[in-house]
Amino acid sequence: MSVAASPDSLLPAPQALEPGQIIDGFRLEERIHQGGMANIWSVTRVEPQPGEDFPLIMKVPRIKGGEDPATIVGFEVEQMIMPVLKGTHVPRFVARGDWTRQAYIVMERIPGSTLRPRLDDAPRPIDEVIDIGIRVATALHALHRQHLIHLDVKPSNIMFRPNGEAVLVDFGLSRHDHLPDLLEEEFELPMGTGPYMSPEQVQFVRNDPRSDLFALGVMLYHLLTGERPFGQPTTVRGLRERLYVEPRAPRAIRPEVPAWLQEVILRCLEVDPAKRHPSAAQLALDLREPQGVQLTERAERLQSKGLLSRARRWFASIGAEPLTAGQSGQAGSQVARSPITMAAVDVDNATPALLEALRDAVRRSVLTAPGARLACVGVMRTARIGLDELTDDAGRSLHVKQLVALKHWARPLATELGLADGRLTFHVLEAPDVAEALVDFANKCEVDHIVMGARSGSSLSSLRRALGSVSSQVLATSDCTVTMVREKL
Repeated sequence: MSVAASPDSLLPAPQALEPGQIIDGFRLEERIHQGGMANIWSVTRVEPQPGEDFPLIMKVPRIKGGEDPATIVGFEVEQMIMPVLKGTHVPRFVARGDWTRQAYIVMERIPGSTLRPRLDDAPRPIDEVIDIGIRVATALHALHRQHLIHLDVKPSNIMFRPNGEAVLVDFGLSRHDHLPDLLEEEFELPMGTGPYMSPEQVQFVRNDPRSDLFALGVMLYHLLTGERPFGQPTTVRGLRERLYVEPRAPRAIRPEVPAWLQEVILRCLEVDPAKRHPSAAQLALDLREPQGVQLTERAERLQSKGLLSRARRWFASIGAEPLTAGQSGQAGSQVARSPITMAAVDVDNATPALLEALRDAVRRSVLTAPGARLACVGVMRTARIGLDELTDDAGRSLHVKQLVALKHWARPLATELGLADGRLTFHVLEAPDVAEALVDFANKCEVDHIVMGARSGSSLSSLRRALGSVSSQVLATSDCTVTMVREKL
């Protein structure tokens, strides 16, 4: 009579890993990091694979018995998520090991250190903080578009490629729209790193990508001021204080902080996710183009609102029920509801009929998404060689003149679509190549849809005639959707 093996008998005894040891074709070279939850080893392939011309690391969980079960589940989550992620903002996935032999993840090794050491020298230069914010927000947008919410954004989980692109690492607490959420299924405690957890995470909500924007706001606040906005709580009670305690205004700590930057950071730290930026791309756009940031009382705040306001927020937090999955948007759907539409408007040369047709097309585009943001862009053509005329015959600034014309063109849209809450911005670019400037702006700012006027007679056949118009060049070289509008006949 045969007896089935017990699950325990199928598990190998924990083994000490040593340099030179070979696991599933990977040779351990050197242990480069020993953490509380995992060890990181540099490894090489015993038999190199075609196209795998980058250095490798192996992440191995520390399992000796008595560990927090969330550590084990978190490693399972990371093993499940990493193979589905693509792009430059995550390490390239190579292989994973079965728990019945040796659990591990082999991935691309990102050179350099994490962002964590920079906190030791905080406060950092303002321009550096802004640049970090742009790069990390851009990386988060790329993850959110892949239906992933990181849920543990902090300096030790952020690295940078040699070209400056931010890379997010450690997906043990992450949630993917299309994969089981093992942490939510198995545990009933808030999951995250205390200083960076969003209010909704404290309330057990894990499906809102704007939680990552809150964490980024905490990080930028700390890099800018040298202080943590909500301290470093270690209990659930301490974590819940962020539901009703307002952080000290950055400008009260560091007076030279620009008002617009305080506006952006405090918006990230709003208790209600709906009051934060709708998407990481829109946050990156504000950091990149601060002239479009709409200032509110947050920008001028220097003192807290007082005990009465705090008491009101405390009572509100007591009655606040955690949002359910049906009430709070998932990563993919939240991004889809919050696109950036760019209206490329040539106010000086377009006919009134074309400007009206362009306005109609933009109106239809913005109406399709409740959180859409409209960026109205014009380009002042400059000379490649020589001096440019910066004023007209009356001595008025041509840049300001075009900015005023853009705002006049968009005024009906602002009224009809209710775009006065920071969802409408204006940008006048100066460049010798109009099409190149428009495409560069769209790519840098993660624009989803370009709407622009097409010159009469311009069509796809123009592409065969050496790209004879700006609209044809934009259509041929842009990474996003482009709608070309002609005047109604």
